[in-house]
Amino acid sequence: MPLTQFAIAKAGPKPKPYKLADGHGLNLLIRPSGSKLWRLRYRFNGRENMLALGAFPAVSLANARSKREEARAVLASGINPSVKRKLDKIAAATAARNTFGDVAAEHLANMEANGIAATTMNKNRWMLEKLCAPIAKRPVADITPAEILDLLKKIEKRGRRDTATSLRGKIGGVFRYAIVTLRATIDPTLALKGSLLKPKVFHRPAITDEKQLGVLMLSIDDYDGWPTLRAALQLIALTMSRPGELRGMKRSEIDFDKAIWRIPAERMKMRRPHDVPLSRQAMKIIEDVWPLSEYGELVLPSIRSWCRPLSENAMNSALRRMGYAQNEMTAHGFRSSASTILNERGFNPDVIEAALAHVDGDEIRRVYNRAKYFAERTKLMQDWADLLDNFRKQSVRHRRAV
Repeated sequence: MPLTQFAIAKAGPKPKPYKLADGHGLNLLIRPSGSKLWRLRYRFNGRENMLALGAFPAVSLANARSKREEARAVLASGINPSVKRKLDKIAAATAARNTFGDVAAEHLANMEANGIAATTMNKNRWMLEKLCAPIAKRPVADITPAEILDLLKKIEKRGRRDTATSLRGKIGGVFRYAIVTLRATIDPTLALKGSLLKPKVFHRPAITDEKQLGVLMLSIDDYDGWPTLRAALQLIALTMSRPGELRGMKRSEIDFDKAIWRIPAERMKMRRPHDVPLSRQAMKIIEDVWPLSEYGELVLPSIRSWCRPLSENAMNSALRRMGYAQNEMTAHGFRSSASTILNERGFNPDVIEAALAHVDGDEIRRVYNRAKYFAERTKLMQDWADLLDNFRKQSVRHRRAV
């Protein structure tokens, strides 16, 4: 006879455990302590099994019957309900370990193993660990686009549009890794395309007037500071390289026979190797400072140690000492100076872009351009070096006329 709520409430403890049956294997075990526990007895492959369904009253009579029917449905499909429960617990525990933070940590470890530069790794860790702390403990497969958008919008409202946009891409990388490792099925960041405000573009200060640039080059030539710092300022103007790439220049990267500086992928912004043709003027500067670095591998070592490059702010500080304010010129601004002047003078824009190591979005075209434009880049770099010399001469004549 099926159990009733009244019968369950009335059943009290006895010296020995006893059961109240409800039918189809469901019974209520009443212990001497007074606890009442639901049990389901069933047979699988000819052997009797028992499945615990919880304690009364936390699990009501109706809930116990519902669990019994679910177990019977599993049994009818040829699966042992006890085994299924164990597998479900394992799956739940695994899902709990597959949090966004866990997957992000694996993703970061893979990036590091692939040789990503230390500065890039630090930035990625900061974004995926600190900025993503609110979703770190969430199962990666359960995170919704709305959660990510809320996270990004809070960053955006603090005026950090660039960071919000960049973080969306970093989070997308974690989800793509989760997908290929079978811990997620979709990348929720794809739904957020166009949902963030566009980053504000801040152009780095640069001198684009030819006479003024000539005056600057003369000031650099007359700079009486550390020789490698003066050489760095001269070379960054001649090579159109980024400050970080130049500061890390190694002796092993210079090919004197071919007049080429071969920058490895790990020091390039886009993580692709880049060969810089060296003009006669650039080669002369490198030859002049070469003896200063014979005890180390860096061409432009710091004044404090042969093993350390010039500091990140060394070139900008030198420009300030020459009288150039932060809003007038920066070390990175020499790239803009070269690009603007060369484009205005009618040089091939594609060759200029290749010299600046700007990446073409088309993979095939990028490889093609690297091969096609090297000869043109070699000529361009020499033409640019000669133009800088002419700018110096024009500035000298202007000074005399004044």
